[in-house]
Amino acid sequence: MARRKLRAHLELETEFGALLGGTRIRLLEAIEKHGSISKAAKALPLSYKAAWDALEELNNLADQPVIERSVGGAGGGGTRLTDYGRKLIAMFRALEGEYQSAMDRLYDEAAAVPDTDKAAFQRMLRRVTLRSSARNQFVGSVSRIVAGPVNAQVFVSLNEADEIEAQVTSESVDRLNLAVGREVIALVKAPAVFLMTERDERITDTNYMDGVVSRINKGTVNAEVVVDVPLSRVRHVTAIVTTASLATMGLKVGAKVTAAFPASSVILTSFD
Repeated sequence: MARRKLRAHLELETEFGALLGGTRIRLLEAIEKHGSISKAAKALPLSYKAAWDALEELNNLADQPVIERSVGGAGGGGTRLTDYGRKLIAMFRALEGEYQSAMDRLYDEAAAVPDTDKAAFQRMLRRVTLRSSARNQFVGSVSRIVAGPVNAQVFVSLNEADEIEAQVTSESVDRLNLAVGREVIALVKAPAVFLMTERDERITDTNYMDGVVSRINKGTVNAEVVVDVPLSRVRHVTAIVTTASLATMGLKVGAKVTAAFPASSVILTSFD
């Protein structure tokens, strides 16, 4: 019987999480072809929300934006890839071909090694990438640490002007080997984010980000609100609010808001 060939599925990661895989690359290629996120999602097929979630996470983790949106005009607006987005596609497809070739060679070589070693190699290939359910992922480096006997304030620099604060235990500082200059990812779940139509910084130990509502997904009880913020790496902040609060605040796409979340809700992750 002929041997079945193994097909390699490539996924590119940064130290802060998964960056590119087959689905995201196909989504970017479909956007390039159709000039529309909704048409690209339909072509995959993928739900519109899943497509937006993937693009928002990709934009937050990538060094530069991968898509540009235009509104109105003779063509009615649309979405197109940036030059950086096109480079990512070309790089991924080139690497994918080399990866498959390497897998073919490794599989041939593995046939000659003892079964125990092969099993260990197969377990390594099947490793599961750790993922987080937190919608908000802020990439940065530790700018300062204010240590206390029990808790510590850890400030994470997002760019030259902006930083966020996390409150963690002193034990966590040691366990994560946190120090000034160390790169980390700060995770914040969407329900921990609250929105204000007027910025009020009287609440202590809270992070504030000004932005514009870019998308609202309404449910029966709650609504998901995505806020675009003008930071270098953090470009979207997602909040979960009640539909009643949505109506009371008069939130709609294009509205200026402040997204805020307590320092105690920030979870830090570091990488060796």
